[in-house]
Amino acid sequence: MQTASTNIGERMGRSQELSDSKRGPVIGGHLGNKSIRDISWLLNIPRSTVSGIITKWKPLGKTATQPPSGRPRHMTGRGQCMLKRTVRRSHQLSAESIAKDLQTWCGLQMSPTTVRRERHGKGFHGRAAASKPSITKCNAKRQMPWCKARRHWTLERYLPDCIVPSVKF
Repeated sequence: MQTASTNIGERMGRSQELSDSKRGPVIGGHLGNKSIRDISWLLNIPRSTVSGIITKWKPLGKTATQPPSGRPRHMTGRGQCMLKRTVRRSHQLSAESIAKDLQTWCGLQMSPTTVRRERHGKGFHGRAAASKPSITKCNAKRQMPWCKARRHWTLERYLPDCIVPSVKF
C-alpha cells in the first residue's frame, strides 16, 4: 500500500493535465467499488480531479481528453503584437493595408474584417472625423460684420441672472 505524500510540491498543479496512464487506475478503482477519497489517497491525486475523471467517464465511456470546443483563433500572439505596433505607428492605415502588411511580415493570410475585429478588441476604434462647415469667402464676408458689431458683448448684459451669476469685485 502506498502512502500519501505530504509534500505539496509533489502534488499536481492546477494547470497540468493527467496522462492516460493515471486516468486508467482511477476508473479501475471506481469499478472496484473504491470511494473517491480512497482513490485520491492511493494515487495521490486531488479528490476533485478523481471526481472529474469519473464524471466525464460515465457518459462517454472513455478517459481520453476531448478536443476543445470552438474554432481556434486565427491570429497568433506574434500577429497581435504586430497589429498593435502597426496601428500605434499610424492610426490612419486602412484595414486592407494592415492585412497586407501582416501578410508580408508574419505570413498571416487574413481578411480586412478580421483585422477590424482584432483592432477593435485591442481598443483601437476607427471613427470618422466630425464634419465641419467649410468657411467660404462669401460666408466670411457675411460673418465678419456680425462679429465686429458684437465684439464688446458681455455675458452679464445679454444672459439672464439665473445662468450667469453676477460677481462684484
